[in-house]
Amino acid sequence: MFKIKRIYSFMLETFLPMFLMTFFICLFIVLMQFLWSHVDQFVGKGLGIGIIAELFFYAGLGFVPMALPLAILLASLMTFGNLGESLELLAMKSSGISLMKIMQPLTIFVVIVSIGAFFFQDDILPKVNTKMYSLLFGIKHKSPELQIPEGIFYKEIEDYNIYVNEKDHKTGLLKDVTIYIFEGSNIEDATVTVADSACVAETADGKHLKLTLWSGEQVGTFQENSRATAAQKKKHPKYRRESFTEKIVYIPYENDLERSDESMIASSHKGKNLSTLFASVDSLDARMDSINAYYGEQLKTLTYFRSIPEKMRSDTAYFTAATGAMTAGQELKGINPDHIEGATRAHIYNLDSIYASLRPDQMERITRIAQDKAMDVIATFNARTEMQNAEFRNRQLHELEIHKQFVLSIGCLIFFFIGAPLGAIIRKGGMGVPIIVSVAFFIFYYIIDSTGNKLAKEGEWVPWAGAWLSSMVLAPIGIFLTWRAINDSTLFDWDTYIINMRKWTRKIRNWIRVNLLHKKPKPINA
Repeated sequence: MFKIKRIYSFMLETFLPMFLMTFFICLFIVLMQFLWSHVDQFVGKGLGIGIIAELFFYAGLGFVPMALPLAILLASLMTFGNLGESLELLAMKSSGISLMKIMQPLTIFVVIVSIGAFFFQDDILPKVNTKMYSLLFGIKHKSPELQIPEGIFYKEIEDYNIYVNEKDHKTGLLKDVTIYIFEGSNIEDATVTVADSACVAETADGKHLKLTLWSGEQVGTFQENSRATAAQKKKHPKYRRESFTEKIVYIPYENDLERSDESMIASSHKGKNLSTLFASVDSLDARMDSINAYYGEQLKTLTYFRSIPEKMRSDTAYFTAATGAMTAGQELKGINPDHIEGATRAHIYNLDSIYASLRPDQMERITRIAQDKAMDVIATFNARTEMQNAEFRNRQLHELEIHKQFVLSIGCLIFFFIGAPLGAIIRKGGMGVPIIVSVAFFIFYYIIDSTGNKLAKEGEWVPWAGAWLSSMVLAPIGIFLTWRAINDSTLFDWDTYIINMRKWTRKIRNWIRVNLLHKKPKPINA
């Protein structure tokens, strides 16, 4: 019967509660950061508790790749720091158990977590991203809840500015109301409505706001207030003024939450699993190759050589003879220029001499035409360059996402082999030093990872280099700390550094006494 060793069960019982606690703390922190960055999109939208809870559920699952490495780093650092501070780690080593043996059960556990993280990113995260971004885009474009404040202009409804001087909170009656309606970009064409009082209600279909105004006036352009013909517009004044006892205004208002199309998000790199990403990269490569080949052919045919006959373009020897004769200002042998079309005849003459023989007005006209055609060609290929750059960036994002599927799993292992040896070295538990060290390492990791991803997205680096930059930087640190911890390093023993500094100071002083002052050296340990 399989029985786990006592030391292994002890290490797991010590580490697992710490890991779960730090994981949920880290997840809560990144969720608060998410809320803080998007709070302006949530306020004033009238969102229900169910919508907010659904968004935070998807966001919590989506931020697991960010919270998991930090939780492993913090938990391993606190676990081994507590063991070192309470001398339990020293007791284990004194009984002949090496640090790697002590770390073995936790290493197996972290490997299992890393494998689970890989499958989580491959199977669950694309679906979570699709749901989360669909809901987030819907919230972003949802119309705001109508909560008109007092004493300031309410600008949350597009093309409308509403000012209310006083508001009766019991009856909902608005007093001294001013409404600006901007139909176009010109502020002079705005319609201004002033009323002594008003009442706001939502229509049954939820598509409009019904604004009932009493005892007021409306001033606006004539064209905006009637369907007049051109002749009528000339007769009537530009502005018209209207007084009313009661007036009803309907304002377009969309109060329902409309989620964006999930298929659009699922087709992006965020909504694809590993196999789909590989297929997408292959199809993007084939697409870019075909587009580049097509644009290359068009670049030849739409520029200088577009008037060269097909025979000259297909026959290399003929083309070489034609261009050589054209450059030398000679006619092609065996070809009568009179039998060639006028557009093609220019290719067998010296164009500079022909241009010099023209009158100044003809030169100016031909130059202007040539410049216009050149600008058209430049504009066309600048637009195509932007399209090619967009395709290239999309391809970079897909390949970068492939590597990030593996970076998370390797990052969990690297952070464990940084946190556990570091905790064994510093021998400090609790929530003080471990949190400071963990946050410092994670900020360092986040900066490097963000820099690598940015360089890869912009095409400055190949995607694999940008994705693996953080792992390539932190892996040597983890190996170094593990090696020092196995050999009972005094890496953070400040007394050792002070003693060594004093010894080196005395050696320097002795060297000065012997070589510069020509005196006898003092004992090093004096």
